[in-house]
Amino acid sequence: MADFRIGNGYDIHRLAEGLTLTLGGVRIEHTKGCVAHSDGDVVIHALCDALLGALALGDIGHFFPDTDEAYRGIDSKILLKRVMEHVRKAGYTPCNADVTLLLQKPKIAPYIPRMRAALAPLMDLGEDCVSVKATTMEHLGPIGAEEGVAAYATILLQKKSEY
Repeated sequence: MADFRIGNGYDIHRLAEGLTLTLGGVRIEHTKGCVAHSDGDVVIHALCDALLGALALGDIGHFFPDTDEAYRGIDSKILLKRVMEHVRKAGYTPCNADVTLLLQKPKIAPYIPRMRAALAPLMDLGEDCVSVKATTMEHLGPIGAEEGVAAYATILLQKKSEY
């Protein structure tokens, strides 16, 4: 078994007027929010997929299907905590996480410190090991037209020492 594992994750959701926008575990002030079965936090969903993928355990939909009413409106931080239980059970610990958020509006820079602070303890990491950055789509495609939001995540896991 490898001492290190790398995982990549991706998530995308449509945006609609009047819904709450939560990204990286932080409520973002905006007129639109994610259309989703859960809270639609694409940052956390991408991180969950990256963690699960690093361990070849499948994806977030396998563990938390959108057909299960138990997950309707669930806070995605709870999902990340449950995914981390699988990571620990497999004998791994995260080294660092890197997230790229794609959305046209609103500007995310003011929220990034709060996102890092919210995400780090959920993954047993220091804030200096959690990167969150955002980019617009320069008004191109559905994200550029403010119809959606997406996130990519990469995670590095290390096998825990047997000592």
